[in-house]
Amino acid sequence: MKRVLIITYYWPPSGGSGVQRWLKMSKYLPEFGWQPVIYTTENAEYPIIDPSLEKDIAPNIEVIRRPIVEPYTLYKKFLGIRKEETVKMGFIHEKEKKKGWKDNLSLWIRGNLFIPDARCWWVKPSVRYLKNYLQDHPVDAIISTGPPHSMHLIAMKLKKDLGIPWIADFRDPWTEIDYYNDLHLTRRADRKHHRLELEVLTQADKVVTVAPDGARRLGRIGNRNVRTIYNGFDRDDDAQTPVSLPDTFTITYLGVLSKVQNPNNLWQAMAELIKEDSGFDKNLKINMIGQIDSTVVSSIDENGLTQHVNYSPCIPHDQVSAAHRSSTLLLLLLMPDSEPRAKGLVTGKLFEYMASGRPILCIGPENGDAARILRETGAGQTVSFGDKEKIKMTLKNLYQKYLDHNLTNNTSTAVEQYSRKTMAGDYARLLGQALI
Repeated sequence: MKRVLIITYYWPPSGGSGVQRWLKMSKYLPEFGWQPVIYTTENAEYPIIDPSLEKDIAPNIEVIRRPIVEPYTLYKKFLGIRKEETVKMGFIHEKEKKKGWKDNLSLWIRGNLFIPDARCWWVKPSVRYLKNYLQDHPVDAIISTGPPHSMHLIAMKLKKDLGIPWIADFRDPWTEIDYYNDLHLTRRADRKHHRLELEVLTQADKVVTVAPDGARRLGRIGNRNVRTIYNGFDRDDDAQTPVSLPDTFTITYLGVLSKVQNPNNLWQAMAELIKEDSGFDKNLKINMIGQIDSTVVSSIDENGLTQHVNYSPCIPHDQVSAAHRSSTLLLLLLMPDSEPRAKGLVTGKLFEYMASGRPILCIGPENGDAARILRETGAGQTVSFGDKEKIKMTLKNLYQKYLDHNLTNNTSTAVEQYSRKTMAGDYARLLGQALI
């Protein structure tokens, strides 16, 4: 069996979406002849903690944990954040807060002095440690997964010094991430980000990302072919006690929800339907589970929907499938068409939604990658952020199907092509190509 070193910041007990891809890939890669060796941190500042994921760590897998120095202790002290509070990912603010000079200064420091990210201090010590480790414990290939993109810099140095084949795996973009322009970058810092990104894209033997549009965008930057390997779903996550559907028209959103994803037209459409139909008013229930930005909460309140909404914090991953399957309708919120990467936004949540069999309402680009997958599998339908009337009509039709007991599970076998095991097989074949 060949060995592959996987360099990842996110690993259990980390929760959230960032950990899922390589936790699941490493679970199934041995079935395709590749034994993973995980290199990760032992004292990371994770935004979400979920010990339930530890049961998914493959048996006999080697996990190397090394200490990391992160600036978050100083960051918290500077902003007056309690030590036990976590730093939210992607500029999520669950409580309304007016930005002061300290917030702006800390953001400037993060963008301009910590390049490519706050884990940059881990690069040199990791390279030193891994060069020594690999002398006695050789591997056939290396995979780095980002963000944080500092993981790619570790792998790139190992590739240059040791000549080991390397795959750079982009779960999210680098300079085209939606909050990149919020970092208050100087010209010098912006040039450095782009230079390092280009170096990674051109030096890696293979580059992978999670959706076709993202692959095309990365490919243009690096002038090369970028492979798409989706996140997928794990059928083992569905092996739970059967659940019953609710008596109410229950719509569930689960995950992180940022300001740019706020579907104000959806909330307005719901408000109008409530006024027009007393039955809809009586039956509507909305579950918002996870880290929800305060702007979303304000928008829901402004549209008079607060009494219909139940907010819950992040739940352990072993409870996610039950939350999906006990919902009438699952809500997938992407980004407005005007956002540069909206068409290529294919979240891991999409596939876990699909695995549940419950119908999906996606608010996002109708010509995007997620919309195509929903059409091809029959798992749901997509409506653009800007089309309030179509959102309203679609929601009204779904509600009528609910009343008619016709809002049924999707049983299409086309969904199975997106299993985690299938994705691991694709990765194993790519690893084999990287060795040639």
